[in-house]
Amino acid sequence: MKYNERNQAVLVLEDGTYYYGKAAGKIGTTTGEIAFNTGMTGYQEIFTDPSYFGQILLMTPSHIGNYGIHPTEVESDDIKIAGLVCKKFSEIFSRAAANESIQSYFERQDLVGISDVDTRALTRHIRDKGAMNAIISSENLDLESLKAQLSKVPSMDGLELSSKVCTKTAFEEGDVNASNRVALIDFGVKKNIVSCLTERDCLVKVFPMQVSVAEILEWKPNGIMLSNGPGDPSAMPDSVKLIQDLQQHDIPTFGICLGHQLLAIANGLSTFKMHNGHRGINHPVKNLATGKCEITSQNHGFVVNRAEAESRDDITVTHIHLNDDTLAGIKLNNRKSFSVQYHPESSAGPHDSRYLFDDFINLINSNKTQSA
Repeated sequence: MKYNERNQAVLVLEDGTYYYGKAAGKIGTTTGEIAFNTGMTGYQEIFTDPSYFGQILLMTPSHIGNYGIHPTEVESDDIKIAGLVCKKFSEIFSRAAANESIQSYFERQDLVGISDVDTRALTRHIRDKGAMNAIISSENLDLESLKAQLSKVPSMDGLELSSKVCTKTAFEEGDVNASNRVALIDFGVKKNIVSCLTERDCLVKVFPMQVSVAEILEWKPNGIMLSNGPGDPSAMPDSVKLIQDLQQHDIPTFGICLGHQLLAIANGLSTFKMHNGHRGINHPVKNLATGKCEITSQNHGFVVNRAEAESRDDITVTHIHLNDDTLAGIKLNNRKSFSVQYHPESSAGPHDSRYLFDDFINLINSNKTQSA
């Protein structure tokens, strides 16, 4: 389809604000919570990140699709975002290694989007007004009917979504003769989290989020990984109970993003929905133990209560976000457990934080030495 032949499309926000543009991807209608991401590269990894399930993604860079689609640059088996909003949507790509245009990719995976929107104005509106639901349609431009459809979309606050994206059956990745065995509880894991572990000589068994403690212990892991994922952590009491029960065995544990939030809740801390989340690949975080700063990849709309964590003798705040001073990492002083709010696997994003996987392996090896 030529650029000037694209259907007209409309984006309607929960507060009644609307924007007209051109259809991108599949012709249709989609709904979800609108969220903006400031990453200049890595759009394919972002689209396939399970943590974005149920969200319409607003990309702030001027051009999306200009380097095409590559089959290996994915974080899950298919697109997870609910829809896309962008300024310029490029059906032409220039990278020789790419094998498909973004338009073809979206059509094949039934993704509805809208382009030619003033994304700067839209981002400023969401930043000021806060997170809200939205609807995109390239088949229906009637604002009143779209508003009526949008009014039925549930809020992300209180919504459990991990069960919609996690694996249904356990599977293993890595060398069966690896030095360490890591049980990864899948709340919506990204493929590069698993890769960062297998690259460090770990055999990883990915378990469904409904796994029992007995099943995990039967596999005899040296460490436990709590993965990222979508939705509200406070709506996951069964997962919190699972983590609490596992902690009684004091196996070295590392939580990322949603896994971090669940670990925090399991230890008596609360989470809350942010006015706007952190989504991008350029977020500054300070490691309070080393004093060093790192540029991180982030994707979250909920955060752990920092004041509660700082009031506890059994919890150390290890990292803070430098843009707004929110909590970005904790360590449990009476357990072999730690977690961070951001994505150290950084796909897409800089690799400043991958040392955390090394810290996890060191914790596992130290525990093995102590137990010998």
